[in-house]
Amino acid sequence: MPFKKPFGGPPRPPGAGGPGGNKFRKDGPGGNFRDRKGEKDAFNVNEAIRAREVRVVGPDGKMLGVYPTAQALGLARDFGLDLIEVSPEASPPTCKIMDYGKWKYENKKKTQANKKKQIIVTVKELQIRPRTDEHDLEVKMRHARRFLLEGDKVKVNMRFQGREMAYQEMGRATMMKVSQSLLDLAMIELEPKSEGKQLFMILAPDPVKIKDYKVKHPDLKAVAKKDEKDEDPADEAADESES
Repeated sequence: MPFKKPFGGPPRPPGAGGPGGNKFRKDGPGGNFRDRKGEKDAFNVNEAIRAREVRVVGPDGKMLGVYPTAQALGLARDFGLDLIEVSPEASPPTCKIMDYGKWKYENKKKTQANKKKQIIVTVKELQIRPRTDEHDLEVKMRHARRFLLEGDKVKVNMRFQGREMAYQEMGRATMMKVSQSLLDLAMIELEPKSEGKQLFMILAPDPVKIKDYKVKHPDLKAVAKKDEKDEDPADEAADESES
């Protein structure tokens, strides 16, 4: 009976294909690369332009006219630049002569700068009750002030349970007290509104008021850190949530 090779054996080296291998990987000198499918330029550039003729815009932004694509490529080479198809849907497609590498780099920098300028606003939520005592209310207001100073909106929720439905007027008065105490930092984006067994309102940070407040309170960061140390972490986790 002929000897059969047992199953198993040494693992295949990387790049060999099959189990444990990666057919898109190549090891060795100049290797270690993967298939770059999907890493495609946003625009057709130079030889990637498939149209027979194109409308050409020069490096200075002036229209040069319609040329066969091969001739347009020659013009771009004469300038020492690239031919980029900027409007493929036009008839004929519009191409511009420019330094594509430099243009991509500048666009990337602009995109990154715009992202840094974007302000991401989240909505922080505070839960109060119709008969929340003064101390607890003060703690929650400190939370709300910190959220507003950080640029976040604050949604104040009041839930009525069972017999508490009889205290809706008291609850609305508490809501107004909360909003009045925060008007030095905020504007009322949504007035107190009833929805089932819930009363809620939304306060948004007022940039002008916050700027003035920070000028008048230069030690704001130190005070905020002290407040964070004084607050009960468990209490804060129960009071706030992002939506």
